[in-house]
Amino acid sequence: MNQNFDIIIVGGGAAGFFTAINIVEKNPKLKVAILERGTEVLNKVRISGGGRCNVTHACFEPNELVKFYPRGEKELRGPFHQFCSGDTIEWFEKHGVELKIEADGRMFPVSNSSQTIIDCFLKATQKLGIAVLTGQSVQSIFNKENTWKIETQTENYLAEKLILATGSNPKVWEMLQNFGHAVVSPVPSLFTFNIKDARIKELPGVAAQVTVKVKDTKLTSTGPLLITHWGMSGPAILKLSAWGARILHDKNYQFTIFINWLNDADKEDIEKKLKELKQEHAKKSVSKKSPFELTNRLWESLVLTSGIETETKWADLSKIQLQNLANQLTNGTFQVNGKSTFKEEFVTAGGIDLKEINFKTMESKLNENLYFAGEIVNIDAITGGFNFQNAWTSGFILANNI
Repeated sequence: MNQNFDIIIVGGGAAGFFTAINIVEKNPKLKVAILERGTEVLNKVRISGGGRCNVTHACFEPNELVKFYPRGEKELRGPFHQFCSGDTIEWFEKHGVELKIEADGRMFPVSNSSQTIIDCFLKATQKLGIAVLTGQSVQSIFNKENTWKIETQTENYLAEKLILATGSNPKVWEMLQNFGHAVVSPVPSLFTFNIKDARIKELPGVAAQVTVKVKDTKLTSTGPLLITHWGMSGPAILKLSAWGARILHDKNYQFTIFINWLNDADKEDIEKKLKELKQEHAKKSVSKKSPFELTNRLWESLVLTSGIETETKWADLSKIQLQNLANQLTNGTFQVNGKSTFKEEFVTAGGIDLKEINFKTMESKLNENLYFAGEIVNIDAITGGFNFQNAWTSGFILANNI
């Protein structure tokens, strides 16, 4: 038996639900179904942002917002002019969910619980009569006489329009290649660096405002860095991993980084400052108190690495020791050996080639009545609510068009 719908959406995640709700709100006559392969829907929403769901980011200017997308910057400019973070806030407010802005610009439900977002979506789909069908893993897709036929392991579905919102699902990408679509091969994005180094071994939990560069590349990033049990994390590292997703994958995650622990301070200026400190604090021991905006523990570690012993007084520092210390502070070299996934933020760089999508409608340029929403396309962002914003925007544009 075939089940007939006007529109089938494959993927019961953020993009799938948002698209479905917006379609039926604009045209209640349409019969819409969401097919989800798992037993539960909206799983990624549930665990995102540490279970609080980082809905979007307080960046309200489309031309600024696109700068957070290593892949998709150019293509998203038009879409963001149609539906941006401000529109997201308004949409959720209309649906009974109030959002709040945190100090770093990330936006969460006031309830601090991702369940609020899930309940909002489930309530809306129920109210609008959208069929949410779980345990429906798509096995094959056909297109015949302007009708899409979708086969799962238990059912057959027919629909005039097919929307794929399956995120980074290799099986679906493979099916799309049969329809002539090119898939940019997926590589991980948003990961932390594995570093075994005596300088940071005893310092998990210590943070600093830094500039990080990857040797022999143009990759550079500024922001907070967090030392962890396995190496380094924090926004500065995650940004680097997103912008460098392909480059670092090609290096097999073995590379060298340079860290300026004093943000972007110049080595010569720091040397000068250290000479002044040598005069001012002549009788004090160097390692005891950090004269910069660094924790004392990190400072002490860098002092010891520079060949300066624990009890050494400022007055006794040699020229070489001063230079070594300036170098450790502004240009520390660390060897990265592998990566670790960042919390549950499993983001993939890769997906449907952006040249094959009409970003005014989110429709495939190669197949009529085939649409894409969310992360199935080769768009991804750094952490902070931007990946969700791409899901909302693509879903909204798609719904408007349909």
